[in-house]
Order: sequence, then structure tokens, then C-alpha cells
Amino acid sequence: MIRVLVVDDQAILRQGLQALLSFEPDIQIVGEASNGREALTLIQQTLTTPEAVEVVLMDIRMPVMDGLAASREIHQRFPAIKVLVLTTFDEDELVQQAVQAGAVGYLLKDTPSEELAQAIRTVHRGHTQFGPGIFQKMLPTVTPAPAVPPAFYDLTPREREVLALIGQGASNREIAQVLYLSEGTIKNHVTNILSRLNLRDRTQAALLAASIPWP
Repeated sequence: MIRVLVVDDQAILRQGLQALLSFEPDIQIVGEASNGREALTLIQQTLTTPEAVEVVLMDIRMPVMDGLAASREIHQRFPAIKVLVLTTFDEDELVQQAVQAGAVGYLLKDTPSEELAQAIRTVHRGHTQFGPGIFQKMLPTVTPAPAVPPAFYDLTPREREVLALIGQGASNREIAQVLYLSEGTIKNHVTNILSRLNLRDRTQAALLAASIPWP
């Protein structure tokens, strides 16, 4: 069970997220907070309990302590906790600041509930998750990609197509729609790509894709 803390200054949104995620058998909402300061207090209080927070769904603009400041403090004090930003704002500067503050994912609030649930699972496993178009906004904050590895040329044409779309910030669902394949097939392709290229996660794959001179 993935234990999630929802942080947003709008009570109706917190309640809505709790209702939507209650249908996910492996996700449990263990708390709500209306600002970053409340979130830090709840994290500290539950740290040694069965309801210890593992993933934080974090809004950006809130009173008392905003999501950027809270993410930075969570990253420093509780590095095992994953912060997944969920907001209505997608300005380049905010995305970059969130990543610099330690967020491992960034989604907009119009993300479908099933994609949000999958994003929670993804960051909980130690990977990153960025919504469509968000990855390009964070490129200035990350280390440049290494040179194209020789193994890239061993990828199948289909795997290269998938990698190119990852570089554009597309999700597995979007890639599946573009290539007329199932999400399961795309997931297998992504796993093979990461393994063949010795990449840690999707972010590294996207960085590599951004450095390749595609025809």
C-alpha cells in the first residue's frame, strides 16, 4: 500500500482526490494538509507510525508555506519521501524551481485519475514522472545528456520511435495512441530501452533522446 499525503489549499480538491484515489487498491490517503507547513507537521508526526507518508501530492501556490518551500524542506529532511507536484500552473520557471526543490514529478490538475494513480506508483518506485510538455520545461535544470551510446544503434526501429516520443515528453498512453499499440506493449519497449541503454529511468531516456540528431 502506497501511503499518500495530499497538500492543497482547496478543501474541495483534497476531498475530490481522496474520493478518486480511494478506488485504487494499492493507494491509501493517510492525510491532508492545506499548506506546506501543515504537511511538514503531519509528516513528522507520522514518521514512525504505520501511516508514515511515502508520497506527497503537492500544490505549488498556497498560503503560509508554498509548495516549493515545502518540497525543498521535505527533500532535505525526509529524502525518502517522494514529492509529486499537482498544480494548475505550468510556467517554465515554476517547473524548474520544483525540480530544483527536489520534486520527482510534475503533473497538471487536469490529469486523468488513472494517470495520476500510475504516476504515484511510478515515483514511489523511485522513478520520475512529468506530464506531457512538462519535461521540456525542466531541461535547463538537469545535467546535459551524455554522448549517444553505441547500444543506441542496436535498438529496433520501433524502440527508436518510442525513445523519440519519450524525448518529446509523451506518456506511455500517448505513445500507444500515436503508434497504434497497447500501453502494455509500450511499457515493454520502454523497459527494453532502459535496459539496453543502461539508463536509470525515463528522465535519463528523455535527456538522451533530446541529444540525438533524429532524421
